[in-house]
Amino acid sequence: MAHGTPRDRAGIEPFYTRIRRGSPPTPEQLADLVRRYDAIGGTSPLAARTDAQVRRIAAVLEAEEPGRFDVRFGAKHAEPSIEEAAVELAGTGVRQIVGVVLTPHRASIGSEEYLDRAERALGSTQDPPRFVRVAQWFDAPGFVELVASRIADALGGLGAPGPEGRATVLFTAHSLPRRVIEAGDPYPEQVVASARAAAEAAGLDARGVSWEVAWQSAGRTPEPWIGPDLLEVLRRLGAEARAMRTRGAVVVCPIGFVADHLEVLFDVDIEARAVAEAEGLEFSRTASLNDDPAFCAVVAGAVRAAAAPPGGMPGAAGTQPVAGEVR
Repeated sequence: MAHGTPRDRAGIEPFYTRIRRGSPPTPEQLADLVRRYDAIGGTSPLAARTDAQVRRIAAVLEAEEPGRFDVRFGAKHAEPSIEEAAVELAGTGVRQIVGVVLTPHRASIGSEEYLDRAERALGSTQDPPRFVRVAQWFDAPGFVELVASRIADALGGLGAPGPEGRATVLFTAHSLPRRVIEAGDPYPEQVVASARAAAEAAGLDARGVSWEVAWQSAGRTPEPWIGPDLLEVLRRLGAEARAMRTRGAVVVCPIGFVADHLEVLFDVDIEARAVAEAEGLEFSRTASLNDDPAFCAVVAGAVRAAAAPPGGMPGAAGTQPVAGEVR
């Protein structure tokens, strides 16, 4: 399951209206979103990236257990919808469906909303199949190692900092309203846990590289969102480097995102880079996971771990994951 994105320029306004629960954006809001899409080439590559991820996950599952899995995709704000995909899959006669959202961490207004929508849709079908939720997979075998390898590559691409240089890795994820966290949502703790594990796997302490978590892409609403904000952290790091008369460098690792899309290509690559460079910081960003075969194998492994063994349920006709991305 995935957030979805417009596949062409004509789809931007309907997409924005859907995100706003049917309320059309103002001309100023629409112009701002179009401006950001224009800055990354006119449209987001997310739709194509998600399509490639779904195909690759399906191929991995088929290679590991031929004939057992049928992979379908549903989006929150695009077609096919989560409900359409779930009902269509149930109509094939399967007795168990595994729901997975391609975001590593669990959040009540993130991944859980997707899983809830799929479960409700399945509950409306005749003789509903059993629904198994993959609540989160940030701790699935192989995930942090993939992130760590990308951190090492990004650090290697920085210029030699010299004896007085300071490098920092900033792990980022999409901010959420603070009220969600105050209600006990596990999301921030999971983001920090995955960042810590990736930092350890990358050996940042041994490299003399510091790390911290920052939050990005907060909604433009009056209520407070989780912080510190990525841009604020970059300004602080720049000020600290100047005060210490050191050469600062930063690697942004968007650990909460699994594909290139607007929040990475604009919010990080354009907006955050501009702030970092204005602060005198050398800037790099870890490569997105996209449809890397090793990444798709991680997700496939999470699906297989959640699925009942073949023949483990009376009348089981197979295990079907509904796969995709949120951001």
